[in-house]
Amino acid sequence: MPHEHHISVQRTARYYTLGQLTEQTTHVWFCLHGFGQLARYFSQKFTGFIDEKTFVVVPEGLSRLYLNGEYQRVGASWLTREDKDHEISDFLAYLNTLYDHVLANHSPQTLHITLLGFSQGAATACRWLNHGHVSANRLILWAGFFPNGLTDVIDPIKLAAVDTHYVYGRQDEFIKDIPDAAAYMRRMQEDVPGLQLTAYNGTHRVEPEVLGKLI
Repeated sequence: MPHEHHISVQRTARYYTLGQLTEQTTHVWFCLHGFGQLARYFSQKFTGFIDEKTFVVVPEGLSRLYLNGEYQRVGASWLTREDKDHEISDFLAYLNTLYDHVLANHSPQTLHITLLGFSQGAATACRWLNHGHVSANRLILWAGFFPNGLTDVIDPIKLAAVDTHYVYGRQDEFIKDIPDAAAYMRRMQEDVPGLQLTAYNGTHRVEPEVLGKLI
């Protein structure tokens, strides 16, 4: 019978940035993509928000996969259910290292920090904030799915002083598959009092125009 083992190894992670982090910077965004996306394409959603005061960081998940049988399209993932606990530990270590690297010459307390997670990245953002290494002024969960509720991925106490949003498209194919979407939304608001819901006419994607109304 085989015996399972684990060993920690060094990995090279990829991330993209928009804008410049300078003494004039007041707002920093960390934007986490969804399943099957690549950071360089996801980052294009945020180009319209860049100015001399805003800096955006878009990390890419550590695991990559081919998205079709022709082995042409490639996407990235934060985790799967296989060996899930170690995948979570790995991406938390990666994101914490990235956070420290990016802000090495800046005090997070002097910046307004936003964590945005889209789809699979929403649960990733929650787990990252819950881990306690990072601080955030705002958390935007875009079309994330939390089958066991938000409390499964974050302690609501961690969000007491965080401006927290859940954003989704009314035509989102994954939201529409939820048997009782209204009850799902209510449960999230019960899990996190103060959670602000924003619904718009659209599908499973980040819409910059909608995002612009939140900031």
